[in-house]
Amino acid sequence: MSTRNRSGDTLAPPPSPQRDEAALALRGWHQPRLPRGAGWYAAALAVVVASALQAGLGLPLLPSLLTGWAVLGIGLPSLSRAVEGRRKAVDRLVSIMVSSAFVLAMVPLVSILWTVVKNGLPVLSSEFFTYSMRNVVGEGGGIYHAVWGTVLITAAAAVMSVPLGLLTAIFLVEYGGDGRLAKVVRFLVDVMTGIPSIVAGLFAYALFVVFFGPGVRMGIAGAVALTVLMTPVVVRSSEEMLQLVPHELREAAYALGVPRWRTIVKVVLPTSMAGLVTGVTLAVARVIGETAPLLITVGITDSSNFTLFDGRMATLPVFTYSSIMSPGVPPEPSIARAWGAALVLMLIVMVLNLVARLVTYFFSPKGKR
Repeated sequence: MSTRNRSGDTLAPPPSPQRDEAALALRGWHQPRLPRGAGWYAAALAVVVASALQAGLGLPLLPSLLTGWAVLGIGLPSLSRAVEGRRKAVDRLVSIMVSSAFVLAMVPLVSILWTVVKNGLPVLSSEFFTYSMRNVVGEGGGIYHAVWGTVLITAAAAVMSVPLGLLTAIFLVEYGGDGRLAKVVRFLVDVMTGIPSIVAGLFAYALFVVFFGPGVRMGIAGAVALTVLMTPVVVRSSEEMLQLVPHELREAAYALGVPRWRTIVKVVLPTSMAGLVTGVTLAVARVIGETAPLLITVGITDSSNFTLFDGRMATLPVFTYSSIMSPGVPPEPSIARAWGAALVLMLIVMVLNLVARLVTYFFSPKGKR
């Protein structure tokens, strides 16, 4: 609002913080900017420089990549500082660092995927999935016995660990609260989550030695070892999912006179079902590739065995390990089968993770998708 002095002249309105901010924003709109695709152009230039140094000058790969990254990480922020100002230059530098960290983290993953697919894909065939290694020397044979062994042992471990882990999580959330027993159980679950897999295998082997004597090898022992590894994962994931259920739903059920056990069965569990199934699926994917405990408790065999309580069984992780460590003569067919078994195991884990994602998407509340 303008004012007048004693002589009648009109004075400018006094400055205000809002006007100052508007003026700064207006000047920011007119600040010179680099083209919209400047980051991609700089990245392409960095790739060209790195390729030219490696192919044209014959430099090793690592120095070429570092030089190309320097072109991107130093050149683009410097150009942005000269054109757009300090704030935008710092923003571009941080974006480059974050993107570089992501690419660096993806390099080993992509390398592993590419190596396993390249070496394992030529081995996959109908014979590879329908034949075992019984009486096979050299070429031929397959992983039929190992696939069934993996499925049976993992299923038995899930049957034992899922009810135990789920009931423990229900106790911690619905009954234990902040009590002393609940704190002790949570501490022990956290400790079990970090134990090495070889310790679980030794525990299961020692347990079965007490009943069956030294040298015992059977599928149920491997299932017990996987149960030790799988149970804490199920407990932690289920506990987190149950805690996400709004407490108002429980209070509404209690206000209607519904007992606590029926509230848990009819309200809490259906509400958190998507998260519970996802946690169980991820726990199965976590233990299905374990090698050390199965190598100790189950061993390896070339024949198909569908009985968990009678003798050795073959599993995909142990089959892969034994094919690499004892390839026979000539070693090439055995090593090729190891790559094929590793690819099948990787595909199983990927399918389990995909199933977990789909369950989370389709069975979660619509507002949480």
